[in-house]
Amino acid sequence: MKNKNEKGFALVLSLVLLLVMSLMGGALIVISAGDHQSNNTSDQYQQTFYVAETSLLEGEKYLLNQFLGPWDTSTHARDVTKRNLPINKTTVFTGAMSKENYTSSDNFNADTGTICYNSFPDIDRTELKVVVAQSWNFGKLIRDSFSTNASVSEQNEADNHLKKFYYEFFITRIGAAPFRGYGASVKKSATNTGNNGMAFRIYGCGMFKETFGAPLNGITMVIPLESTIILPQ
Repeated sequence: MKNKNEKGFALVLSLVLLLVMSLMGGALIVISAGDHQSNNTSDQYQQTFYVAETSLLEGEKYLLNQFLGPWDTSTHARDVTKRNLPINKTTVFTGAMSKENYTSSDNFNADTGTICYNSFPDIDRTELKVVVAQSWNFGKLIRDSFSTNASVSEQNEADNHLKKFYYEFFITRIGAAPFRGYGASVKKSATNTGNNGMAFRIYGCGMFKETFGAPLNGITMVIPLESTIILPQ
């Protein structure tokens, strides 16, 4: 004989189990979404760091191009008559960058350079003078390197992603510094070493903006790096 108090017990138990399983499923979804977001943030940080390294390389490239002589596209050779060690401008640097490959549709505010500039708190802002200060859109810079075998949709997807990354750099001439280089000389009295050099400091930033073309406050990640390069005089 069944106990009347047990009527409906199976239904209640089923509802409790369903509730528990629903809570477990929801928790797994939340955890999975959190891990996915964390992985995305980690990937964005790594990519932004690589773009920041590009800023330092481009700064060094700028200095070497001046030191060796600008490249003449008409003669496909360097104009050695214009070789120089660039000097600082006479005005104090306030953080404004020159846009090198932007268009008006980018909507990347003119004072965007202050983001990178303000990422270096140890700079003496009352006296800092720079040789050059440039801002580049990373995606546009490497657009021509896309594979011609890729489909249009694949190229557009890569283009839209990479255009979210920017790099900026500014360079200041520090002054004379020891430089040790090696070479040969026909003079018997000459040595093959030298220590007369000029030092430059390169400040560079990689930046990520979630939405290409968004206002300045769309910047979500900035990674600042710096390096020093010494060129012979």
